[in-house]
Amino acid sequence: MLNASIVILLLIYSSCSSITSFDQYAYAQTTSVKVDALNVMDLAKENYDTNKVAAQDLKTKLQKVYEYEKNRPKNEITIKLWDKLLDPEGHLLGGFLVRWEKEKTLGKAFISEEKKLVAGAFDQISGLESKKIKPSEVK
Repeated sequence: MLNASIVILLLIYSSCSSITSFDQYAYAQTTSVKVDALNVMDLAKENYDTNKVAAQDLKTKLQKVYEYEKNRPKNEITIKLWDKLLDPEGHLLGGFLVRWEKEKTLGKAFISEEKKLVAGAFDQISGLESKKIKPSEVK
């Protein structure tokens, strides 16, 4: 029984040490760019070319947050979530932006449903960050 307890404790410790600690900057940037993304998505009912600057600004902000996250140690799970969100061939933000550019305008119902999916994906990323071990909790 004691050996099983030790194994469980080692598994818990190793799982905790395989994920980076909470980062307030990463959390703030993720929640900020979420708001920007949802606002830009609202513009998709208008012609892409008219809003090209706003779309490009959003892409730049996303790239900056992604680069920051990518260079944090033990952050593989978060990176996988970002990869899914930004995939230009996927059905979240990356794919949405590609479709908008290709089709020039998108319908209000489609935009509304996509915003729910994109918001949920951002919430997963920020939720994961907020659940990470806070530096003050590490002993």
